[in-house]
Amino acid sequence: MSNKKGFTSTILHSDRNLKPEFGALHQPVHTSVTWGYEDVKGLLDVFQNKAGGFAYSRQGNPTVIALEHKITQMEQGMATVAFSTGMAAITSVMLALVKAGDHIIASKFLFGNTRNILHTFSDMGVEISYVDATSVENVEAVYKENTRIVFVETIANPGTQIADLERIGSFSREKSILYIVDNTMSSPYLFRPVLVGAGLVINSLTKYIGGHGDALGGSVTDTGLFRWSDYANITETMRLQIKPELLGITQIRKRGLRDGGGTLSPEAAHSISVGSETIALRLDRICSNAMRVALFLQSLSGVKEVNYPGLVGHPEHTLASKLFKSYGGLMSFVLEEGIDSITFLNKLQLIIKSSNLGENRTLAIPVAQTIFHELGAARRAEMGIDESLIRLSVGIEDIQDLLDDLGQALA
Repeated sequence: MSNKKGFTSTILHSDRNLKPEFGALHQPVHTSVTWGYEDVKGLLDVFQNKAGGFAYSRQGNPTVIALEHKITQMEQGMATVAFSTGMAAITSVMLALVKAGDHIIASKFLFGNTRNILHTFSDMGVEISYVDATSVENVEAVYKENTRIVFVETIANPGTQIADLERIGSFSREKSILYIVDNTMSSPYLFRPVLVGAGLVINSLTKYIGGHGDALGGSVTDTGLFRWSDYANITETMRLQIKPELLGITQIRKRGLRDGGGTLSPEAAHSISVGSETIALRLDRICSNAMRVALFLQSLSGVKEVNYPGLVGHPEHTLASKLFKSYGGLMSFVLEEGIDSITFLNKLQLIIKSSNLGENRTLAIPVAQTIFHELGAARRAEMGIDESLIRLSVGIEDIQDLLDDLGQALA
C-alpha cells in the first residue's frame, strides 16, 4: 500500500499516527498550563531549543501541537504555529518579523481588520503600499530596496478579487521577498499557496477548517520555500541557536506567540481539529450550493451585480479555474437601485444575519455598515465596496431552501 494518502485520509488519521496515550483516535485535551521534570536538564533543553517538549502552555501544548501538525499536512508545509485567532496570527507575524523602516506591499482588497492592523504598524514606522494585487505589475511598480514582505489573500473578502498569485510568487522569489498568502477564503482543501511560492501561509482556523462556528483559531505555516538566512530581521541570538530552515517559524513562535500571548486554548484546538476532519465533505457541498446560489442571484431582476469567482463574467474567473479546486463559499451582491438592502436582509427567514463566514450555516451581512464601517466611505470606494453591498457565506443547507429564502426576501 502506498504511503501517500489522500487529503481526507491524511488529516482523519493525523492524531492517531502521533500515538496518543491509550490508543486514543484524537489527541486528548491537555489542560495543564505547565509541565514538571524529574531532571532539570530536560527543562533546560526545552527552554534552549535543544529538545522537544513542553514548559509553559502559552507557547506550546500537546493538543495544540497535534493541530499544528495537522495544518502542516493540509498545507504541505514544513511547520505551523497556531494562535487564538486569525488576526492574532497576522499580528504575531508582523511583531516577529517587521521593524520600523521596513516596507510592505499589500493587496488593497485586504480584509478590514487586517488592513487596520497594518495601519497600526504604519503608525510605528513601517511603510505600507496598497496595490491592486490582481496584477503583478502593480506589485513590481512599488517595490523598493527595503521591501521585506508581500502580503495578499487568495480570494478577497468581500469583493472576491483574486490575487495574481503565481506571478507575484515568481516576483517575490526573484527579489528574495517574503511572500505571505492568507489562504482563509479558499482553505487548503481548495488551494495550497506552497504551489505558487508562498513562504508563509496564514489561515483563520475559525472559518472553513474548523467549520462549525464553535471555536476561534488561527495559524501560520512555513512552507520551507523561503531562505530565512537571508532575511534581515532574524535576531542574532536566533541565528546562533536555530537551524537556518527553522529561523522564521521559531522566531514567530518565540517573539510572536510567546511574547505576544495570542495562545490558542487546548479546548478550541480540539474542536477545530475534530471539525477539520470533514472539511472536504463540507466544502464540496458548500461550493456546489454557492455556485447554484450565485447563478440564481444573477438571474433575478432585482439583483444588480453578483461577485463570485465561479461566474464566467467574474474578472478573475479564468485564473480561479486554473488555481482552485472549486470557487469557495463566499460571494457578495448589490441590489438594484430602489431596493433597500437592510429591508431585504430582514426578510430572510432561513439565512442568518451574522458576521462570521465559512461555517455550516448560510450567513449574510451588510458590509459597509458593519465589518468595513471603520474604514470610512472613501476607503471603501477605493476598495470597490458599494455602500449597499451584501456579503453571503453559503453553508450546507438543502439548496432549494436557500433559493426559496432568497427569492421570497427579494419578492
